[in-house]
Amino acid sequence: MSVYARLGFVCALTMSFALTSHAQLKLNTKTLGAGAKAVKAATLTDDDVIKYTKEYIQWMDEHNPVAPADDPMAQRLKKLTDNVTNYEGMNLNFKVYLVRDINAFACADGSVRVCAGLLQTMTDDEVMGVIGHEIGHVKNKDSKDAFKTALMTSALKDGVSSQGGAAGTLSDSQLGELGEAVANSAYSRNQESQADSYGYEFLKAAKLNPWGMSMAFEKLWKASQEAGADKKKKGSQLFSSHPDTEKRMNTMSEKAKKDGYERPVVAAK
Repeated sequence: MSVYARLGFVCALTMSFALTSHAQLKLNTKTLGAGAKAVKAATLTDDDVIKYTKEYIQWMDEHNPVAPADDPMAQRLKKLTDNVTNYEGMNLNFKVYLVRDINAFACADGSVRVCAGLLQTMTDDEVMGVIGHEIGHVKNKDSKDAFKTALMTSALKDGVSSQGGAAGTLSDSQLGELGEAVANSAYSRNQESQADSYGYEFLKAAKLNPWGMSMAFEKLWKASQEAGADKKKKGSQLFSSHPDTEKRMNTMSEKAKKDGYERPVVAAK
């Protein structure tokens, strides 16, 4: 899990968009009680991590406004992703959160969530580049490993074994502390670079212009500059805590030029 959210996950740089009825992505920030039940690291299997991931994404879906099927943004995302619900052995499911964050995240269980702010800001190629990047973290097992670390350093840190050695159900307060740990998680430069390359190839495989990766970074980089100049703006910014956004933007643009792709001309909104 690109909370992302960040389950690669949520980033905290500020940016504001004109969604009239909904605010920022909601994370559970309740404090974990001292008596919380946990699972020992030695007994936490990959299946356990996926189980906890599903619990986490269920909480996120219940506490953030999910776009209904007839919402224009939900329809747009469905059209973009209809052919990638089963991709390279991953079963993926997609939803839109009607929040202003410029954000997206993908979880280890294949859940991909895209915020309305990102859809409002980016072209189809750019949106798919971001989605491809996040799916890359799932494919490379970055999301699973980061989520497991978050589990062991937050909700499950007390090391109390669950009954029968099986993973137990997380309480609301455990999900709260897990949410904070996930939000503060970060990928290495190498992991980010590999996910960038995956997103680039993901665009090519979808017959889309791989310039979408560089142009998505460009918008995020410019937005971060604007947000830095206006501390009163609200909202989360994808990649705001990622290292070297400008450098990564340039790396992707040089790759697209080398491969013979022309940068698309996008009309100003």
